[in-house]
Amino acid sequence: ELLEEYHYLHSAKLYGQQTKYLVRSAEVGWIGAMSFSSSAWRVKVRDERLGWDEEERRRNLRKVVSNSRFLIVPWVRVRNLASHALSMCIRQMEEDWYEQYKIRPVLLETFIERERFRGSSYRASNWVHIGSTKGRGRQDRNKEYGKSIKDIYMYPLDKDFREELCKGMPE
Repeated sequence: ELLEEYHYLHSAKLYGQQTKYLVRSAEVGWIGAMSFSSSAWRVKVRDERLGWDEEERRRNLRKVVSNSRFLIVPWVRVRNLASHALSMCIRQMEEDWYEQYKIRPVLLETFIERERFRGSSYRASNWVHIGSTKGRGRQDRNKEYGKSIKDIYMYPLDKDFREELCKGMPE
């Protein structure tokens, strides 16, 4: 309900594997929501940054998780709340993702619509800006570029994330 009412993308369907969280304040109740889902199949900037070839991407993409929704309700104004909530949810998501899917995520990604947001909470939580999308979207097979441009941020969950994502499957 929080996403449906207050998030600009609402609670639109997420694709693939997913987990969702609510953020609660002891004083005022539910103040936010967050969701994580399977990563985007192809993201040129991310894939080039990782140095993936097609086979490595196909094998290891499941270890990349997307922060698909992030909401702190508009009437709550607490310094550092967004970055604190994001950090707490990430720690919990790592455990939950493994428990549910038996996959240890090593990298998170998110896409921030640059005309709406600056990405301050992500930068405050040590996410790294790696570039921008071209404005194509998931279903733009004809390259019509009908979507907004988004800034792409990554957050490593493992110090050796590149090596982990660029290796073959264990025998």
